[in-house]
Amino acid sequence: MRDEESTAYLFIYLIKLFRYSMVSRLPSGYKVISGDSSSLFKLEEFARLTYQEIFSSQDDYSHLTTTIHKLFSTETPLWWVQTEKAQKIGCLWMGNAIDSLTNDRYSQIFLIFVLQNHRSQGIGTYLLQKAQEWAINRGDRQIGLQVFAKNQNAINLYLNLGFRTDSLLMLKPLLD
Repeated sequence: MRDEESTAYLFIYLIKLFRYSMVSRLPSGYKVISGDSSSLFKLEEFARLTYQEIFSSQDDYSHLTTTIHKLFSTETPLWWVQTEKAQKIGCLWMGNAIDSLTNDRYSQIFLIFVLQNHRSQGIGTYLLQKAQEWAINRGDRQIGLQVFAKNQNAINLYLNLGFRTDSLLMLKPLLD
């Protein structure tokens, strides 16, 4: 990399870091704590709640437990938003992904969830900004997430925060 390119990249990185270091504040009465393996049961519960909101007719979510236990590690940090009474009401679980075009590692949001009666207060926005800050501090150039097409509220939030559709997963059922 030439000196000019290196300087330009550093300048852009510093601007992004400054911009995302000014993270919106959580509403009064909430705080963020780090999660660890002792809170995997709660992570499983929140993952299940996410799916139940979108796919209410589904009964078996055991695959979520398997996935969480397979992916959870010190490389996949977890944060909880909790009330003053220590009730967990939201979470952000981060991980890693590889860009299929560039082969670059990037930060992947594995799960972001806020209980329904705590939504529309800026908690989801705060968690997404925390995710971006974590990604920038690691030196990642992008951050990604997957969202169900039926989850229009989440899609709107992500679009408003600068996410864009990069690819579409299309499925065709083969058996009834």
